Amino acid sequence: MTIAPEQASWFADTFGLIADNMEQALLGKRHVIELVLAAALSEGHVLLEDVPGTGKTALARSLAQTIRGTSTRVQFTPDLLPSDITGIRVFDQKRGEWEFHAGPIFANVVLADEINRASPKTQSALLEVMEEGNVTVDGVTREVGAPFVVIATQNPVEAAGTYRLPEAQLDRFMVRIAIGYPDDASTLRILQGVAHPRKTVEGIVELERMMQLIELARTVQLSPLISDYVMRLVDATRRASEVRLGVSVRGAISFARIVMTWAASRGRTYATPDDVRALAVPTLAHRLILEPEAEFDGVTAVDVVGQVLLDVPPPVENGTA
Repeated sequence: MTIAPEQASWFADTFGLIADNMEQALLGKRHVIELVLAAALSEGHVLLEDVPGTGKTALARSLAQTIRGTSTRVQFTPDLLPSDITGIRVFDQKRGEWEFHAGPIFANVVLADEINRASPKTQSALLEVMEEGNVTVDGVTREVGAPFVVIATQNPVEAAGTYRLPEAQLDRFMVRIAIGYPDDASTLRILQGVAHPRKTVEGIVELERMMQLIELARTVQLSPLISDYVMRLVDATRRASEVRLGVSVRGAISFARIVMTWAASRGRTYATPDDVRALAVPTLAHRLILEPEAEFDGVTAVDVVGQVLLDVPPPVENGTA
């Protein structure tokens, strides 16, 4: 069943209200907020790669507050253990039985702060829950609930004491986004006290409505023309001479999902080539592994995706057929 026009209109209105509310805590970053929200409504996860002090924590907190969901923040450090994230079983001597103490991963919005500072063993504790939405501890699998989104951060300019995220984990993030500094007008408003990094925003959407939005986003029409366009872009990343490993099948599925959500956020029942092009860089670039020679020459994954967009022609129709 395809989303109806009136449902698409309701989706766009609700999407706008949520973004407006979140923008109270992160001024001047509307596009970033919309990308994070689109990923959350596509059941994806977000990697925020930026320098300290740009509002990464405020962004994650504002999302949780807006949807009236639970949120946790985990500060990743070298001594953090996997059980510190997933939880542990503890023996209750009074009752003579084992009981499970849930870790911070059991929340609607989980902020994994400076994820690359933890050891690979600890990072791997997120692999199962980011892919399947559940956690297995001592052979028992537990659901973390829905909606569920991991917002991880890392500092791209400081490598000392960090562990590079493995490709298998990078591939589980639907988008990678850099927030950047606010413009002059937004900075001035922040300094004048209009916005504050610890500002608490009002909850305006129940979790049930978020689930309705997620279900509606799945029903946006992805025509054969648009599906073919997505496939050709993904295939082009694999064939690029600068790339050692291109976009995976998981990446292609994530790309299609967020394109559908983005179309609904614009009040449309169908996706267009413009939706695909708008989301290509944040969705695909972090999944590419470049050849060492290309990296030595200064080529970046963003450059490769940009060239792919130039080389692969979009469909001549708008994708509604």
